[in-house]
Amino acid sequence: MLYVSPWLFGFLFFFFIPLIYSLRYSFSSIKANASGMSIEFTGLANYVEALTVNLNFNRTLVESIVNMVINVPLIVIFSLFLSVILNQKFFGRAAARSIFFLPVILASGVIANLEISSLIQMLNEQNASSGSFINALGSDELARMMLRSGVNETIVSYLTGAVDRIHQIVSQSGVQILIFLAGIQTISPQLYEASKIEGATGYETFWKITFPMVSPLILVNVIYTIIDSFSSNEMTALIKETGFTNFNFGLSSAMAWIYFLAIMIVLLVSTYFISKRIFYQE
Repeated sequence: MLYVSPWLFGFLFFFFIPLIYSLRYSFSSIKANASGMSIEFTGLANYVEALTVNLNFNRTLVESIVNMVINVPLIVIFSLFLSVILNQKFFGRAAARSIFFLPVILASGVIANLEISSLIQMLNEQNASSGSFINALGSDELARMMLRSGVNETIVSYLTGAVDRIHQIVSQSGVQILIFLAGIQTISPQLYEASKIEGATGYETFWKITFPMVSPLILVNVIYTIIDSFSSNEMTALIKETGFTNFNFGLSSAMAWIYFLAIMIVLLVSTYFISKRIFYQE
């Protein structure tokens, strides 16, 4: 309790009260006048407007969920693959680990604010445009090769989408790589020694030892990646624009609570299915 007390007090004093106000605003019509702010209870009117009247909310919500469904497996698989490689002994291992964690630092709020009106942002935009062109060429060639080999079109579209999203996947995998790497380093070396004596290959060692032992961390990384993918996207931008640009705080709060419920459903479903396959060493 002493360890979690800073977060607990922060939640109670800085998050819980705004959360209650947000729930109240979602059922109200808020208007500013000379005497201050007037709040009028309107029931489910804001929720109905968000789901049936607003032209962008449903589309943006569906796009956010679809992007999450596509990105989360790619990020988790890529992170596990990189953590296995970075756990090996090779020259420059520490530098390689730092390079893959560097996007997390560059994506932080301080660095992002520094780049808003700087030359770095302009260079990043140019690199992004040229990188997207190169990725498009690579993904088209990859799609043609797989289609000629008889691969299913659904699988081809998913894999080519992964190639187009490679920058996003790498930039959002730093924390997950560290978590997987820490978990792999806690696996007893005697297990690998015994498997080597028995003649197990590297492929068998990964699927029989490494993967089951880090399966609890797969659940942790899936939950973290889902929340991270939902925390900053077009949906959050739409909610902020509705509230702080259009000053429709009631509709903005309703959108936020619908978005919150959607995230909770996705987390519950993901946790339910993944927790059934987790291996815990007794």
